[in-house]
Amino acid sequence: MPSDSVMPYLSVIVPVKNEAGNIAPLINEIRMVLDGAEAYEIVYVDDGSTDATPERLQSEVQSGAPLRVFRHQSSCGQSAAIWTGVSHARGSIIVTLDGDGQNDPADIPVMLSRYRSAPEPEKTMVAGWRTKRRDVWIKRASSRFANGLRKRLLRDDTPDTGCGAKIFPRQAFMAFPRFDHMHRFLPALMIRGGGEVVSVPVNHRHRARGASNYGTLDRAWSSIWDLMGMIWLLRRGSRPQVEELTRIDTPGGDEAE
Repeated sequence: MPSDSVMPYLSVIVPVKNEAGNIAPLINEIRMVLDGAEAYEIVYVDDGSTDATPERLQSEVQSGAPLRVFRHQSSCGQSAAIWTGVSHARGSIIVTLDGDGQNDPADIPVMLSRYRSAPEPEKTMVAGWRTKRRDVWIKRASSRFANGLRKRLLRDDTPDTGCGAKIFPRQAFMAFPRFDHMHRFLPALMIRGGGEVVSVPVNHRHRARGASNYGTLDRAWSSIWDLMGMIWLLRRGSRPQVEELTRIDTPGGDEAE
């Protein structure tokens, strides 16, 4: 368990809204995976919950969990919750998980190993790929359609952008343009910034407690507008290749290294 004197290497960001029943089980799973293996912290962002989520989070803090909690007074959406978590994170490497318990924390070590083995980790995002979805058929069908359309139009080369399990450098995320629903386009934003996205198969579990806070049709309609905006953003991005033409000499005349 990290202390205040030990700067965490990893920050596990978990956005939640009305997930009271999933708080303790997911935190316990994260701790089982990371305790003794990494210097880490868990950062929960409560996006305006109206159930017992705040009380359950405070109970976990009092129990000694390596947990920091932030709360939106009213719901601002998942992207805003992720942004709040990352902006307050102390770790240089970010792990994101959905708060409904369907992402499996046991996948973190494999994803982290893939991240560390990348040629340029500071420019790499490792995205989870739910090869065996545990959702109802309408949700699976809409997700396949959305992922295929995004992949074709945005060329993000990512089979499952909607998977909440991701690992990326905090510095890269903080350079992304900020907008509502941006969490659906993190791979495209990483590539836009000159980075690389690697997809890793991960476990996907049935939701054991609670209910989804987002309707399938609502998500589909908003995704269309978001996709159009993302296409606009990608077409107006630029990455200049910079080289320094000046040299700085030391007072003694030697070129500074």
